[in-house]
Amino acid sequence: MMQGASCARLPDGRLHCQHGPIDLVIECWGEASEVEHAYAQATRRFASVLEELVAELSALRSPIRGDTRTFAGPVARRMHDAVSPHARVFITPMAAVAGAVADEVLAALVHGRSLRKAIVNNGGDVAFHLSAGEALSTGVVANIAAPALDALASIDATRTVRGIATSGWRGRSQSLGIADAVTVLARSAAEADAAATLIANAVNIKHPAIVRAPARSLREDSDLGDRLVTVEVPALAPAQIDAALAAGVDCAERMRAQGLIEAALIVLQRRARSVHGAASLTRAA
Repeated sequence: MMQGASCARLPDGRLHCQHGPIDLVIECWGEASEVEHAYAQATRRFASVLEELVAELSALRSPIRGDTRTFAGPVARRMHDAVSPHARVFITPMAAVAGAVADEVLAALVHGRSLRKAIVNNGGDVAFHLSAGEALSTGVVANIAAPALDALASIDATRTVRGIATSGWRGRSQSLGIADAVTVLARSAAEADAAATLIANAVNIKHPAIVRAPARSLREDSDLGDRLVTVEVPALAPAQIDAALAAGVDCAERMRAQGLIEAALIVLQRRARSVHGAASLTRAA
């Protein structure tokens, strides 16, 4: 039986909120009283997030195909709004769940508060608030099994970017593609989450040694059903890596042209390609 939501302060003062699969680390900067009020607001909002999602889970796992479904919960609506621009391809609102939760808790955190900066990190999908003059710098790690700093992102308050998300076959989400990691900057964490999922799916080639399995065979409740997801990728030749990366770049460039993302970094076996807007992701030295 799943226990209820819990939120507690970490030794360094950050707020840790956990409920079932949702695990948030929250940090904000400002006057001490403002920070305390903000954390209390985030705690209250977090308490019911998972129950709201579970109540609409069946519909959230169903593909978006230009439908006019409406959702009762605000997180579910954020998910639906984030994936709706991509209705021409297979995608479900679950592609944006981690980012949408981060966005919703951030909105509660900053409501009515005077904070210089705030961050809600949901397992690497990040929503953040920046007041005038503030900036956010963060690093990107493409392979958590062999962690190394692959890229740096720096965003200041003048930019429209307020969300970062990463997807790929090595991460906690299932992927149709072979990217080690695709990190996206967008207007919200939900939008970044949905875009990262689809760009990661696009990073792909045909190769007899790539191991794939039906998503449902690996995770019974997968929203991907019997679609084949990547389980193992062998060492690839440089030309094969470049072909897969090029497919991801094409997808990311189309999204940037449509105003759906600001920037993306695509990494496969230590080779990378980037798509830049006003805000950028740059390879680490």
